[in-house]
Amino acid sequence: MTAQPGLYLEDLAVGMRFHAGPIAISADDIKRFAGEFDPQPFHLDEAAAMGTFFQGLAASGWHTASLTMRLLTLGGGAPFASGVIGAGMTIEWPRPTRPGDELSVESEILEIVPSRSKLGRATMTIRTTTTNQRGEAVQILTGKLLAFARSTV
Repeated sequence: MTAQPGLYLEDLAVGMRFHAGPIAISADDIKRFAGEFDPQPFHLDEAAAMGTFFQGLAASGWHTASLTMRLLTLGGGAPFASGVIGAGMTIEWPRPTRPGDELSVESEILEIVPSRSKLGRATMTIRTTTTNQRGEAVQILTGKLLAFARSTV
């Protein structure tokens, strides 16, 4: 994956959509991430995971979020010239990410609010849905991002 050319505030509009993916996730990927960042049994061991709420190995939600960020920044899911600069978010994980899943993202600009105090800057509300290869949502992230005009960068 390589970074995409950047878009500035004047290039963006409500309703624009961005797509990226897929990226595959393996059982080893899930265990490696969990071992370092979220060491719970349902992320680390298939047999132990069978007896949990997930009834099988499941990626940490934070792993799914990290893969989403990778797709946003390197895969064209949100190719903003100033980077993906977050100012807050809500996140949902409606179903687990499993070994063998191939994740893709679709982002949609829902709102653009120009700053009243900083010229050439706006806050955008963007909904990013991460889906598996069956089109099932595994994460829904609604975020506030900063966008900058060409003249301010």
